[in-house]
Amino acid sequence: MGNDYEALWRWSIENQSALWDAVWDWCGVVGDKGERVVDTGDHLPETRYFPDARLNFAENLLRRRTGVPAIIARNESGRHREFSWRELYDLTSQLAQAMRAAGLQPGDRVALLLPNIPEAVAIALAAAAIGAVVSSASPDFGARGVVDRFGQVRPRLLFVADGYTYRGKRYDTLAKVPRILDGLPTVERTIVVPSLDEAAPSTAADAITLHDFITPHPPTDIHFARLPFDHPLYILFSSGTTGVPKCIMHRAGGVLLQHLKEHQLHCDIRPGDRVFQFTTLGWMMWNWLVSALASEATILLYDGSPVHPTTTTLFDAPKPPA
Repeated sequence: MGNDYEALWRWSIENQSALWDAVWDWCGVVGDKGERVVDTGDHLPETRYFPDARLNFAENLLRRRTGVPAIIARNESGRHREFSWRELYDLTSQLAQAMRAAGLQPGDRVALLLPNIPEAVAIALAAAAIGAVVSSASPDFGARGVVDRFGQVRPRLLFVADGYTYRGKRYDTLAKVPRILDGLPTVERTIVVPSLDEAAPSTAADAITLHDFITPHPPTDIHFARLPFDHPLYILFSSGTTGVPKCIMHRAGGVLLQHLKEHQLHCDIRPGDRVFQFTTLGWMMWNWLVSALASEATILLYDGSPVHPTTTTLFDAPKPPA
């Protein structure tokens, strides 16, 4: 193979079966790999990777259940929160149970209109645990922008924050929920996630707070649905600069292996490392950041303006709590 980068790259192109088989094993993917690695068709779109495999994306991200932080979150108001691996697992367990109790099935869609907060990660993992498909947007989107995206997805559940803070100002998200729901007739249940106010109210007759949604379901071992490698995981969108945003489907096995490869081989992310990317839920880098949990790294979330109150906000040491 040789010992330089170009030789490794050339080998990876010419030996795809050996490459991805090694990535699966070296990264310790949790699941059933099956016998075939690459089933090559006459044309690239017909090629299938790991066609016999069964796995669950969330199971690979929730390998640990310890008291060490899995998520460290801050916002521009100075709020600091930490979720241990155990706390993240338990919240995901409660959410997955609540989703199943609401009738959610593999392939159903869940929409997130949330800031970059720990609850968003747990909601996405809970949906993935049962095989539901996740789509997300930032709460600063207008009602029309939300409907343009989620209207194509046809979600059954909508998780929405009560509001968010940006550049020192508080913005109410709940006021636009009725207009959003008018454009999303498939939504059966709206769950309000507190971001500004821990006692955030619901705004529609069939809405429920996150607390009330999960309280009937004490944490327990998660039943992870192991599904085909190509089972849908995320629906992301194009920018919308050339008309209504276009849906882009990303599949569980492909996302998992590609992110594991990028994180562990390209970025040298290892267990116990801390990984930060400034992003909102409206950008694919949020999905990339969440996947760092699969490498047993702690992910750092920041919600708010990256330059408020100063341009060094993201680099300043947090002030100790009063």
